[in-house]
Amino acid sequence: MPEPAPTDSAPLVLASLAAWRATNDAYFLRRLPHGVEDAVVKLSVRTVEGAHTGQTLGTEREGTGIAIRADGIPGEVPDGGTLILTIGYLVIEAESVLVITRDNRVLSASVIAFDHATGFGLLRASSRVTAMPLALGDSSATREMQPMYFVAHPGAGGASAASVVSRRPFVGYWEYMLGEALFTVPGRSDHSGAALVDARGRLIGVASLWVGDALDQGSALPGNMFVPTDLLRPLLSELVLHGRGPEPARPWLGVYTAEHDRKVVVAHVMDRSPAQRVGIREGDVIIAVAADPVATPREFYEKLWAAGAAGTRIRLRVLRGRLVLDALVHSIDRVEFFHPWTVRR
Repeated sequence: MPEPAPTDSAPLVLASLAAWRATNDAYFLRRLPHGVEDAVVKLSVRTVEGAHTGQTLGTEREGTGIAIRADGIPGEVPDGGTLILTIGYLVIEAESVLVITRDNRVLSASVIAFDHATGFGLLRASSRVTAMPLALGDSSATREMQPMYFVAHPGAGGASAASVVSRRPFVGYWEYMLGEALFTVPGRSDHSGAALVDARGRLIGVASLWVGDALDQGSALPGNMFVPTDLLRPLLSELVLHGRGPEPARPWLGVYTAEHDRKVVVAHVMDRSPAQRVGIREGDVIIAVAADPVATPREFYEKLWAAGAAGTRIRLRVLRGRLVLDALVHSIDRVEFFHPWTVRR
């Protein structure tokens, strides 16, 4: 695993001021580049019957999608269609997806790619959404206190001003980790799949989460976490052409984890997942992967993903009460777990 990027966060006072300014700066919002709102659409998603993610994410979902440019990819949008980027959890296990444009046209769309490592989902709409799809910007050049535009579809609040207050690693409880994510204020609840756009109208990130502390400094400052589009750039061709990124799929076990007193605690085990099949339970403490001790979810993921590709047998050492148990888990590709996975080429 590459070394995590250094934390780059604004002080709390400046970040709070940035949140106030973003909320009250109507002049900045009036300068939203022309065409950005036309590239942002509403997604209405219905999942397949019996979807594994239905219990946690719902079987009917709504969020935002972003029409993007895909320069240099042969045959990327045949028949006048549009490539749409969103956050993957909106469209995973989708049976049907409708796209509602800013001028209230309703288009059908198919899921063409999902990348678990980054969290991006990619769709192809049946018709052209806009004459001005968004270009990908340089998210690595983004700095704290930089003003941005947070753009969701109109039903989710539309466009507002935002400020980047932190760039740092992110560790999720669902076997997910980013070397660097972008955090903005003020926080918005209707965030799923929304666009983070710079002053030139370029796409910098895709919204994933609401967070209680955008600075991660122990003080409450509500904000949002965005997946940087720099992570998409090297994957885009493979996602469009083959439905997944170029790297082998990571091993996936199906456990949700939490950190408590420097321990990796199993908070939940997904039904019918590899971990459940070998008897891993809620409340177990994962103390080692093979012979390597782990004390945080980050260490757990690093050791898990370093063990090999999906399909590798993972030996976990688990503390259950006073008992130390060994479990040999046959990992799988997370995408293959969903029933059925309906990426359509």
